[in-house]
Amino acid sequence: MEDLSNYEKLKGDANNYYNSIGKLRSMAFNEEVAFNAEGFNHIVYKTARTERERPSQILRFKLLPLARKLVEISTTYQEFEETIKEFNVKRHKKRVNISQPVKYWGIIAIIDGRKIKVILRKIGENGKMHFWSIVPTWTTNKYRDIKFITTMKGNPEED
Repeated sequence: MEDLSNYEKLKGDANNYYNSIGKLRSMAFNEEVAFNAEGFNHIVYKTARTERERPSQILRFKLLPLARKLVEISTTYQEFEETIKEFNVKRHKKRVNISQPVKYWGIIAIIDGRKIKVILRKIGENGKMHFWSIVPTWTTNKYRDIKFITTMKGNPEED
């Protein structure tokens, strides 16, 4: 049986830490990256009503300080994707679906022996860049380039 009190404490501590970040200046994009509620919500939930597995959430909570460090010190990004998505928004007191371009950037690095990817997102042409997710990938051993040891949990295609 899971220790829910420990999970709730970790989640609360991670949420407090996440909220304390606010905005960071990214050297890679020369603009501010907001750490808003959408990003923390994405760490906890895969989709609107589907919670991520608890071990995956806990690992992401613990990697938040590395995500902050990576956004601050990175001078380049390694991945980019642009797509169009539909969003349900309130316009003139009615809910309507609108299509918006969505851009994703992936910053990948090995920090403190952990290889992580931080995903940043921008909705619309005039939208603000914000933290979207952190994806834990690999860890390196003491011999650096000799081999990698996997610590990934979950399905990387859904992360």
